[in-house]
Amino acid sequence: MTDQFNHETYLSPFTWRYGSDAMREIWSDVYKRKLWRRLWVALAEVQSEVGLVKPEQVADLRANVDNINIPRATAIEAELHHDLMAEVHTYAEQCPIGGGIIHLGATSMDIEDNADALRLKEALNLIVGQMGVLLSHLADVIEREADHVCMAFTHLQPAEPTTIGYRLANYAQDLLTDYQALLTLRDNLRGKGFKGAVGTGAAYEELLQDKPLTAVEMEAQIMARIGLEPFFIAHQTYPRRQDWDIVNGLAGVAMTLYRFAFDLRLLQSPVIGEWAEPFGSKQIGSSAMPFKRNPINSENIDSLARYVATLPRVLWDNAAHSLLERTLDDSGNRRAVLPDAFLATDEIIKRGIRLLKGLQINAYGVKRNLETYGVFAATERVLMEVGRRGGDRQQMHEVIRENSLKAWEAVRQGLDNPLLTLLCEDERVLQWLDASEVPALLEAHDHIGIAPERAKAMAGRIREGLSS
Repeated sequence: MTDQFNHETYLSPFTWRYGSDAMREIWSDVYKRKLWRRLWVALAEVQSEVGLVKPEQVADLRANVDNINIPRATAIEAELHHDLMAEVHTYAEQCPIGGGIIHLGATSMDIEDNADALRLKEALNLIVGQMGVLLSHLADVIEREADHVCMAFTHLQPAEPTTIGYRLANYAQDLLTDYQALLTLRDNLRGKGFKGAVGTGAAYEELLQDKPLTAVEMEAQIMARIGLEPFFIAHQTYPRRQDWDIVNGLAGVAMTLYRFAFDLRLLQSPVIGEWAEPFGSKQIGSSAMPFKRNPINSENIDSLARYVATLPRVLWDNAAHSLLERTLDDSGNRRAVLPDAFLATDEIIKRGIRLLKGLQINAYGVKRNLETYGVFAATERVLMEVGRRGGDRQQMHEVIRENSLKAWEAVRQGLDNPLLTLLCEDERVLQWLDASEVPALLEAHDHIGIAPERAKAMAGRIREGLSS
């Protein structure tokens, strides 16, 4: 039987390994069929109000709305080769009074697409909630680390000082944009409505020709009952662009957290040694190398994020190839793409929260790198001071470059950094600065501009965004 699965057959990793139980429930077959039945009940209720069906028939449907029997539906589908009609027959068997009026006037996608839209909205609510938790933790860490000076890296090379809080604020800015985009997608999400086989509502018009209700009014009443706005125009399905827009939004979240996780992996490398993932007391990093502390959560985020990044393309094709009033070549992949996108993003966010809550900052590693490379970065202060005093900026840039390259070579050989001495002894520098001024100018801790203030302000923006 198809409802009896175990680990002796293929299971998707999203069946049990990745994502939350709450998200799995939304994308479960049982929940989908319950939504189908809710929609059939809503359709029948409105039809009952204009005398198309009897109240006792509606009551019969309502009494069995949660009585899902997948084995029976599967057996019927094996004969009919149509999953929704198999559910109609299963439901009808359970409803001796109302079974004959199920799906009256409707086409399959009046039910399936509205159910999918409801699932998309619920899934977005879960993601938005988790994003709020993630951003709240991120704001806490930004505020805590706003003044913690560290080396910044450009081209993966030491650059100038920044602060850890400011680096985190960069991810936060993108994540807040992702969060706001998901809110917009959720609030603008639409169902197909009840428009029939090609979107004209012809069947409903026929049913209602002697009734005090138009097809448009009937659609509005049904959709109000299920709490969903319909698209103004739809063919047999709702516009498949909506799926593409939503999964693009999820891919944006994945993209931002991918970058955060990748940077954490770099910073955890002992060569840099500034950040680290939380690591359990009994956690194993390698089966062969007992000493390893691999960044498995960050690597998992990056792995799943790459997958999410591929999914909008499938949905782009679904939207672009929705030929004329509809084709069915989107149906099979949507069964996998939509739940996979949400479950993968759910897992990515969950692990992102775990990383932020347990993020380890190695103060010694931060200090070591700042002491090793900060003096190079602070040469910009020398350059600015000479320019401020009327010196030629280009000429002084070349002076600093020559001396820096000599100092770099010494550092590479394991010697003490001689840059301070080289600059203090260079007559081209002393033409503009007294040698006693150079050490203070080469103090990197003071060369962070407004990074702490901006970081704290970003944390404030997050809190404001979450409360609005």
